[in-house]
Amino acid sequence: MRLLAVDFGEKRLGLAVSDESGHLVVPVGAVGRRNDSEAAEAVAAEALLRGVARIVVGHPVRAGGIETLLARRARNFARRLASASGLPVELHGEALTSRAAEDALAAAGVRPARRKAARDAEAAAVLLRDYLSRRGSG
Repeated sequence: MRLLAVDFGEKRLGLAVSDESGHLVVPVGAVGRRNDSEAAEAVAAEALLRGVARIVVGHPVRAGGIETLLARRARNFARRLASASGLPVELHGEALTSRAAEDALAAAGVRPARRKAARDAEAAAVLLRDYLSRRGSG
């Protein structure tokens, strides 16, 4: 089943998709976020376009599962996205996805001036790889 991951952020939502088997994950861009309603509609349209069956939204909780303000906003966005898309939406804890994305882009030789544009989508890819690996091992 093809999945879409969303790295929830204040200004942009990074997006990544998996192939049907869940073995390949590709960063596919970002959606601007002015408000949750417009962003949910834009992500729902991407999900429809890409033929996904489930959406995974990053949930930035602190160690011990403590929910921050941003984590509550991500939870509320996930609910709105489920309503807008009609698809199952699952929260998945994200820890340092942006840092891992930055490191991956640097290792790939992406110049610093271009990293900012790619970081959100790569963070979504990191999130989706983690989700798939935990799902496969459980």
